[in-house]
Amino acid sequence: MTRRQVPAVLPPSLRVRLWLIGGLAALVVVVLGVLYAGDGRPGRVDGRIWSAVEGVGPLWRHVALAMDFLGDPAGSAMLIVAVVTGCLLLLRSPRAAVLVVAGVALTVGTTTLLKHVVGRTIHGDDNLSYPSGHTAFATALALVVALLATGRLGLGMTAGISLVLGAALVAGAAMGWAQVVLGAHYPTDALGGWCTALVVIPATAWLVDRTADRLEDRTADAGRRERP
Repeated sequence: MTRRQVPAVLPPSLRVRLWLIGGLAALVVVVLGVLYAGDGRPGRVDGRIWSAVEGVGPLWRHVALAMDFLGDPAGSAMLIVAVVTGCLLLLRSPRAAVLVVAGVALTVGTTTLLKHVVGRTIHGDDNLSYPSGHTAFATALALVVALLATGRLGLGMTAGISLVLGAALVAGAAMGWAQVVLGAHYPTDALGGWCTALVVIPATAWLVDRTADRLEDRTADAGRRERP
């Protein structure tokens, strides 16, 4: 199989826009990180949003707990296995499967590193909160799926960006809401996690494409040299 027959996991039509969005998202992550570094209190925006969502009924709390489980190790592992299986069996794309695993791992790893760098806490000094790893995970997985769908459906720039950002917004907002309702994160933690995924996933997709293309070129060159 030649390189042209393997769809890129980062659709070329979206690259410039996603780089610009990733740059703005990185700026948000840095600004919020500097603003709340070493802090253990909610900001003004956090307080307003908290007051708006506190006191939800038992039904919505159960929904929030279910969302939270999907971001825990057991729940996230199930989601990743399901998406990777779809990439291998339905899309027949090892490249896409690599993006799922690498993209999610790098996103969650980045949030873990940032938590120790920023040092923002919630409910005590041992509970590092910024940025939200649960929100970053949900956003990252939604971004990967949307990128793969964009490539497979051959969507143009406008439709593709709409799908990718829409999926990221829905997934990030849902998980962020759950984290705020459960008191696990400040709203700005959720925003930081959402933006972190917007930075890491396009960069990881580009790296996966670049690495896979080089490996495929080397394999093709080796095959040509072996021919009599």
